[in-house]
Amino acid sequence: MSVPLLEVRDLNRSYGKVRAVQDLSFAMARGQVTGFVGPNGAGKTTTMRIIATLDIPDDGDARVDGISVIVEPRAVRRRIGYMSDQFHPYPNLDVLQYLDFFARAYGLRGRKRLEMVRQVASFCGLDSFRDRPATGLSKGMGQRLHLAKTLLHDPLLLILDEPAAGLDPRARIEFRALLKELAAEGKGILISSHILPELGETCDSVVVLEKGQRVVSGSIAEIQKSVEREQAVVLRVLAGTDPDAAERFLLTQPGVSDVTIDGSRLRFAFAGDDEAISDLLQRAFAGGLRIVEFARTTADLEDIFLRTTRGNLQ
Repeated sequence: MSVPLLEVRDLNRSYGKVRAVQDLSFAMARGQVTGFVGPNGAGKTTTMRIIATLDIPDDGDARVDGISVIVEPRAVRRRIGYMSDQFHPYPNLDVLQYLDFFARAYGLRGRKRLEMVRQVASFCGLDSFRDRPATGLSKGMGQRLHLAKTLLHDPLLLILDEPAAGLDPRARIEFRALLKELAAEGKGILISSHILPELGETCDSVVVLEKGQRVVSGSIAEIQKSVEREQAVVLRVLAGTDPDAAERFLLTQPGVSDVTIDGSRLRFAFAGDDEAISDLLQRAFAGGLRIVEFARTTADLEDIFLRTTRGNLQ
């Protein structure tokens, strides 16, 4: 049986009276992209710092490629690439000099160092910026440089803390494409983000935290099945039609719950089979609602987050 690329076992970490991480356990395999999701203060960054050997747990352990972060931190560091949520490039260095500095810090020497610097710069789309001051890059290009620095020693596991924060839409799309390429090469990626729709397009599994504890984990498809005891339905009324009237109608219908309004679009949960939802649609037309869209949807990562957490902060 193969060893998981990352295995977190009964992890605990407290800061004074605040229990940042409580009995946390999960695992991920090579080539897997795992979303690390939770409200602010849920314990995501603390867990990532422990896996990256930057913090020590009070109890429990984390293993990367079978190696303990507590017993053999140096061996773990050779296998991980940690991209924190803050990027502060050094002044007076251009892009290639910055990468060369970290390549030397990682212990790369001679031709191998030069090749890796050129390779990661090219992969991250930095060729046209190689002579640009590292402190003079846009947010998007700065994140590319941050990722390039993380890849220099060819790590097995990437730990990315809010890598898309502050990026414009095009930069986020391009950054997501880079991550998919890395996963296709067999690298494991543990990534936290508050941009849940985009995270859902990148990840094949997820770990949801709240108040330092795991709420749910597994593949997104498995979790979708577990939370979809009720169907999510979207209804859109004709422009100019009062959506409040549609809401009042839905709230009187059997099997309907959690009605929300977004402009002319309403979203609600429905407990019933195909015949029941067909009857609901017929009653809506008979009640005078001018409906232009009516469709069942699959729970996305945002739905999973809202259904499995309670909004508790610490």
